Amino acid sequence: MSRVRWPGIVAGVLAASPVVAQQDAASEALLEQIDALRAEQAQIAQMQQRVDERLRALEEQLRTTVAGPAPASRAPLVISPDIVSESSKLVVAGDLRLRSQGDYAEGARDRFSAQARGRIGATYSVSDTITLGARLVTGDPDDPNSTDVQLSNFDDDLQVSLDQAYVQVNLGDLRLFGGKIPQPFTRTELVWDGDVNPQGVSAVYRHRLDGGASLRANGLFFIVDEDAIGADSTMVGAQIGYDSPAMGPFRFDVSAAYYDYTLGSVVGGDAGDFRTNLRNADGSYVSDFDLGDVIVGATWSGAGDRWPIRLTADYVHNFGAETSQDTGYGMDLAFGRASKQHDWRLTYGYFLAETDAVLAAFSNDNLALATNYELHALTLDYVPLPKTLISAIWYHYRPHETVSPAFTDDWIERVRLAFLVSF
Repeated sequence: MSRVRWPGIVAGVLAASPVVAQQDAASEALLEQIDALRAEQAQIAQMQQRVDERLRALEEQLRTTVAGPAPASRAPLVISPDIVSESSKLVVAGDLRLRSQGDYAEGARDRFSAQARGRIGATYSVSDTITLGARLVTGDPDDPNSTDVQLSNFDDDLQVSLDQAYVQVNLGDLRLFGGKIPQPFTRTELVWDGDVNPQGVSAVYRHRLDGGASLRANGLFFIVDEDAIGADSTMVGAQIGYDSPAMGPFRFDVSAAYYDYTLGSVVGGDAGDFRTNLRNADGSYVSDFDLGDVIVGATWSGAGDRWPIRLTADYVHNFGAETSQDTGYGMDLAFGRASKQHDWRLTYGYFLAETDAVLAAFSNDNLALATNYELHALTLDYVPLPKTLISAIWYHYRPHETVSPAFTDDWIERVRLAFLVSF
């Protein structure tokens, strides 16, 4: 029977102890690295969530009614945790547009003018739930329909004002807004001018379905005018919508809205707000404005992503009108896109709005007439450089009905050339 060599075994164990200790230390170091990477991964996930929420907010502000193509899978973000700071919660965007305009009408002097527009806005994510937003714009603060400034008046300095200042609450598919807020509705300029930002509270809901479709539901309580003594002016509006999935090269979308105005006070309005709606001798509106608005769109991408064809149709009826001039309708047909360098897009539009079809205070500001017009429009867009856009626009319009000696039924021409830089 061989003798057990205990001294050798003990010596071997003692010799191995430092190796075991080193392995334990190495394991602890690896665990610490894993924990650090997991913490970094969590920070990146939070940043990605904020980016996704901001993207959804920007998509809503663009009011693109077509469900976009399925987003490509994102590459993993490789960001040092040192970069994760308060600055990642702040998003700033804006644009500057320079525009020339010519107006031509039978029996009137040809007119040439120039306009400038500047906008800069920011959002700040206080938390995953709360976002603050604000935007500074040029233009007359008493005109909600336009942020353009006429270059005139002996080189006076430009006016600047806040056209957005709001709190946003993010609750998954539902977002709530309060203050001077972004427009919540899918729209065309037949009913809503693109510069109008309501004041009040709104809810924007969008739920993506399996297969790429989306359901939308938006609501707005709009404080139009508050009177300390008399009745207030408000609007309650709601809209539901559906965006289809891709069906081969086709997509379609539909939106239906109802806007119920209660116009008790007009003391805060001026001629630029009333515009072409019918009014009584005391300045009040002849009609109520209870608008039903339906927008239908279809997109064909069979010629590739660069040359989609998009058709949008809008029909509005004022159920509260006290006149037979209570309906408006129109369509836009666009060929091409204008989002990447060297893109071209050509758009033809036809619109007709009767006198009290819509509330003129918030409808289009592209023409001398806010309602009671028939319009043909042709627009050519070109992207010469990233984040730039050149647009040439021709408006060919006339009064739908001659209701004043100031307007005849002759056609009026308005031509615009604009250069836009965004950031």
